[in-house]
Amino acid sequence: MTTEQYGHIEGKHVLIIVENLPVPFDRRVWQEATTLHEAGAEVSIICPRMKGYTTPFEQIDGIDIYRHPLPVEAKGALGYLVEYGTSIFWWYWYAFKIFAKKKFQVIHGCNPPDLIFTVALPFKLFGVKYVFDHHDINPEFYLAKFGKKDFFYQLMLLFERLTFMTANVSIATNESYKEIAVRRGKMQPENVTVVRSGPKLDRLKLGPGNVRYKNGRKYLLGYLGTISESEGIDLLLMAMQRLIAKRQDVQLAIIGGGTGQAEMKELSEKLGLANYVDFYGRVSDELMVDVLNTADVCVNPDKPSEMNNLSTMNKIMEYMALKKPIVQFDLKEGRFSAQKASLYARPNDLDDFAEKIMYLLDHQDTRTNMGEFGYNRVVTELSWSHERGKLLGLYNQVLASFSTEIQPKSEPEAATVSVV
Repeated sequence: MTTEQYGHIEGKHVLIIVENLPVPFDRRVWQEATTLHEAGAEVSIICPRMKGYTTPFEQIDGIDIYRHPLPVEAKGALGYLVEYGTSIFWWYWYAFKIFAKKKFQVIHGCNPPDLIFTVALPFKLFGVKYVFDHHDINPEFYLAKFGKKDFFYQLMLLFERLTFMTANVSIATNESYKEIAVRRGKMQPENVTVVRSGPKLDRLKLGPGNVRYKNGRKYLLGYLGTISESEGIDLLLMAMQRLIAKRQDVQLAIIGGGTGQAEMKELSEKLGLANYVDFYGRVSDELMVDVLNTADVCVNPDKPSEMNNLSTMNKIMEYMALKKPIVQFDLKEGRFSAQKASLYARPNDLDDFAEKIMYLLDHQDTRTNMGEFGYNRVVTELSWSHERGKLLGLYNQVLASFSTEIQPKSEPEAATVSVV
C-alpha cells in the first residue's frame, strides 16, 4: 500500500501512552509515532521523565511529548504501587488536557502495566478508539519474578483480560503474543495484528567502530538493553568470569540503564571483573552504534522463563542490523528472530554460554558468515520498512469510522453527510 492508500489517517490525532520508558528513548514507540506522523496524523505522547529525558514538554519532529514526574523507578512491590499510582494520575491529567486542546480519535496504550485501559474507558464515551500495543506479557513476568500463581498473579490476569476487553484492536509483537491475545484475551484473530519491532536501518548504520572501546584487548563483547532482574545480566557476568578464567583478551561493553545497574556493577566487582566490564548506562544512538560496531560478538543473556521464551527482544534484530553474530540461551522467539545469526546455549548453562562465545572469538569466518546472514534477514524480512505498512493498515482501518465524505443528492436539498 502506498501513502495515498492510508487516507483515513491524515488529519487525525493519536494519543500514545507509555509508562516504563521515556520517548524518544523507547525505540518501538518512537518508530510507531514517527510512522503515524509521516502518514499525516497528529501525534501526542505521554511518558515518564527519566534520566536524559527530563524536559516536561517538547516537540520533536512535529510530535508533542508530555513527560510526567516519576518519583521512583519501581523495583519492589511498594515501588510498583507508587510508580503506577503516580503514573495513572498523570495519564488522566495530561489526557484531558490534550483532549481539551485538540480532540484525539485514538488512545494507543503501550504496556506495561496493563492499566492504561482505565484511561481509555471514559474517552470511549466520546467515541475514542483504544489500540492496545502489547509489549510485555505481565502475568508471565510476575511468574518469572516471584515464581508463584498467587492472588497477584490472578490480578495480573484480570488486568490483562480487562485490557483486551477494552481494546478495539490489539497489536502483537510476534505470533506468540497474538496467540495469547486470542486465547487468553478472547480477541477475534482479525482484530490482532502482528507488528514486529524491526529496526530502522537509517538509525543503525554500519561503521568501523573504534578500538578504544576494547581497552587494549583483542576482542569486545557487546550487550544492549535494560538492566533489571529478567535480563540476565548476572548470568552474563558469571559467564564472563568463566571466560576470563581461560583467556584475558576479552572486554565486555554493557549499554543500557535500569533498576539493577548499581547491583550489577557491584556483582562485577565481586566477581573480579571490574577491569573487564564497562557499564555505559543510557547513551546516545551515536555512541551505542559506535560501540556495537566495534563488538566482535553480541550477547543476549535473557533468563530462560516463559516470558522471555515468548517475547521478541529488540536487541536481537539490532545486533543483526549491525552484522553481529550472537550468543543467547535457546528460547523460542529468540531463535525465530536470529535463526542462523546466533549460537544457542543450553538454558541456564553458563559454561556452555561461555564456550559458545569462545568458539566465535576463535572462528572469524563463522562470525562473518553469521553476521551476513543476520544482516540479510533484517534487510529482506525484519526491518521496520517491512513492518510499518502493517501498523498503517491497522490504523487506516480503525480510523475509517471517523472519516466523512459529502454525498451529493440529485435534488436541490443540502447534501447529507454519511459516515464511512
